[in-house]
Amino acid sequence: MSIATSGLHHVTAIAGDPQRNVDFYLRALGLRLVKTTVNFDDPGTYHLYYGDSSGKPGSLLTFFPWEEAPQGLHGHGQATTTAFSVPETSIGWWKSHLAEHGVEVSEVVNRDDEDVLTFRDPDGLVIALVAHSQDDPREPWDHGFVPPEHAVRGLHSVTLSVDREEATAEALSSDLGLRQVAEDSNRLRFAAGEGGAGALVDVLVTPDEPRGRVAVGTVHHVAWRAPDEDTQAAWREELADRGVNVTSILDRQYFRSIYFREPGGTLLEVATDEPGFAIDEPLLELGRALKLPPWLEPRREEIEGILPKLNLPQQQL
Repeated sequence: MSIATSGLHHVTAIAGDPQRNVDFYLRALGLRLVKTTVNFDDPGTYHLYYGDSSGKPGSLLTFFPWEEAPQGLHGHGQATTTAFSVPETSIGWWKSHLAEHGVEVSEVVNRDDEDVLTFRDPDGLVIALVAHSQDDPREPWDHGFVPPEHAVRGLHSVTLSVDREEATAEALSSDLGLRQVAEDSNRLRFAAGEGGAGALVDVLVTPDEPRGRVAVGTVHHVAWRAPDEDTQAAWREELADRGVNVTSILDRQYFRSIYFREPGGTLLEVATDEPGFAIDEPLLELGRALKLPPWLEPRREEIEGILPKLNLPQQQL
């Protein structure tokens, strides 16, 4: 691949009840709801974006909350852990904080000089908090429910579970421009650019696990950064020329997207950094109102009649 990503753009997962999802990610995780919109392919369903103060690429975890969808199954062929970066001295604080919110957490595990605390959100999605000695210069959302000195800095990494690693490793290199930087037993780590928090993916080889099923409590896709539309268009052309089954460029309003699957089964996206989340509402008001793309605006009354009302915690307002 002559074009390479600089890191993670966002992770999108499937939730159940949207109000429960909002309450957890704002109150327990301290993220900002940066955009309340709909699934453009299913506009009777919310698409909720959480991130830092402006929703910068690399800070984002997003959800399609389908209340009637079945529970997913974790296994190979999908992203099985989404990890966030937190300050080096904050793991103990987070363990106590999550317990206060009724969240059952793992014991802290040290891996590659990183302390890792793992838990599940109310729908069963596996989340990890990673504290590491390498400084993370990204600024947290500092008007949320978590003190800024402990707050999430952004995405740290994702873990892809596969039944065999060779084809996935080759695709991460050839399709995304990643490089392998570590190997520990059945876990291989790949990095984009100079690596570090927000630019990492772990490949976990689990041949004895069942095939995963993407539904509630699982990751739908993992998105990687492209700086602009011209780079993305060239990227898509190169993928197609090499026989990768890649979609056309899709307008997601806040970025442009292409999608394809790596051989292990995980759906990947390449998303542009531009134009961002402030194109249709002021920065200070992000996430407060339901925003629809121009092609869905004529259906606003119908869509608002279908969607359940969300009550945002006061501090988000």
